[in-house]
Amino acid sequence: MASDSLHAPREKLSKDTLSMHHAITSLMEELEAVDWYRQRADDCEDASLKDILLHNMREEMEHACMVIEWMRRNNKDFAGYLDEFVYSEGEIAHHHED
Repeated sequence: MASDSLHAPREKLSKDTLSMHHAITSLMEELEAVDWYRQRADDCEDASLKDILLHNMREEMEHACMVIEWMRRNNKDFAGYLDEFVYSEGEIAHHHED
């Protein structure tokens, strides 16, 4: 359950903080599922099953992107970093030096 990973008492957290927590937890779960499906597909010897696993992996990617878009729309700081990094050119880690 998402509330298992709260670091402060739930009653002290704002509605926005709880919503962001739900989004972050969901994003983590979606990305974990992407990883699991990719590993299973790499390990799978049946071509038909491998295709299904890769299809499922891509669906999890879609879900992750939907959560990221919700985060962008609902958190100006997160939106700012997405604007700065997503679809940018040049070095990622040293982009300020470019």
